[in-house]
Amino acid sequence: MQPEFARRVTKPALPFATRKECEAALPHILAAPKDDAAIDSLCFRPDYGERMFPASLKLSAAGGIDGERWLKAPWLKLPDGNPDPRIQVSILSRRVMDLCWRDRENTVHPGDTIVTDLDLTEANMPVGTCLQIGGAVVEVSDKFNTGCAKWRDRYGAESLAWINHPSHRPLRLRGVLCRIVAGGEVRASDRIRKLRSYQA
Repeated sequence: MQPEFARRVTKPALPFATRKECEAALPHILAAPKDDAAIDSLCFRPDYGERMFPASLKLSAAGGIDGERWLKAPWLKLPDGNPDPRIQVSILSRRVMDLCWRDRENTVHPGDTIVTDLDLTEANMPVGTCLQIGGAVVEVSDKFNTGCAKWRDRYGAESLAWINHPSHRPLRLRGVLCRIVAGGEVRASDRIRKLRSYQA
């Protein structure tokens, strides 16, 4: 499988989502299933700006996603210089992705590990919520996932402002970050289920 490379798009073939469109889509986004959601896609990032879409991924608490860049070049580190485990896995709402990622021919995939049709809000998934995903278990971390300059360049400034508006922070529109608490294989055919309790 050959990696897809990120590209900086200065003039997309399709217009970016407007703030008005984003606001209008919010009720639909918030109506996503609360639990037991199918995985729409898996994304593997071997290096900066690279995307691959495998049928499965291997996860471990110590190594993150097998072969991915988290262990060697994380964007967030602990005070001792080690990679921060709170960012090992990112999950993005399919409804948000479909709203904002319009020009799929010329604009790269957001890069989130898992895309799914699931309610990712703080109300539905408080910090510490454990999710069973195939043979692995991940825990929703307290690290907030904000849209950044790359999101602005690829999907537009208006959707970025919408994502990062203070009143939308509890909605986690840019997705949720998780640490791996139990390793295992995650397949594109698996489902995501909330666990009532979990002990490692």
